[in-house]
Amino acid sequence: MGKRYYCDYCDRSFQDNMHNRKKHLYGVQHHRAKKAWFDNFRDAAAILKEERAKEPCRKFLQTGQCVFGINCRFSHMSERHMKILEQKIDDERRQKEFPGQDGLSSKRSLDEWLSRRKKKQAALTSGSVLKMDEEECLENIEIPPYLLSIPDLPPSLHPPPTGGWRVSLQNEWG
Repeated sequence: MGKRYYCDYCDRSFQDNMHNRKKHLYGVQHHRAKKAWFDNFRDAAAILKEERAKEPCRKFLQTGQCVFGINCRFSHMSERHMKILEQKIDDERRQKEFPGQDGLSSKRSLDEWLSRRKKKQAALTSGSVLKMDEEECLENIEIPPYLLSIPDLPPSLHPPPTGGWRVSLQNEWG
């Protein structure tokens, strides 16, 4: 059968040879999928600047739909969405300038959280603190909320479910 090439952007696989790979990598579908992937990681300021430079799409404003979709060269963003994006940019800028000023003073930095966690684990392993049940220990772990808001985390980086994972032991082999 031979080697197969898998494109992460397009979620496709095909026989790997020079002709097929070159045809795929220079194809329109691959370029669109690659652009869509990298657009997921743009910051709000770049999106707003790009949308403001475009003229509004008349077809989208009239019907709410456009046959070109994300590939349309006109803007599909309404004034209300642009205001929301501006507010998000302002909030991010204020948070960078004055961390902890936006009413979330209980939010701890990552370093503080890691140091507290390390101290708790050291106390548990040394035996100086009475051992708790595993469920109580898992419930007491505080994960900073801003770490939970990161989109598209792989499953290995998601926090454990409340109460921990249920493990079923299988004693039968074969």
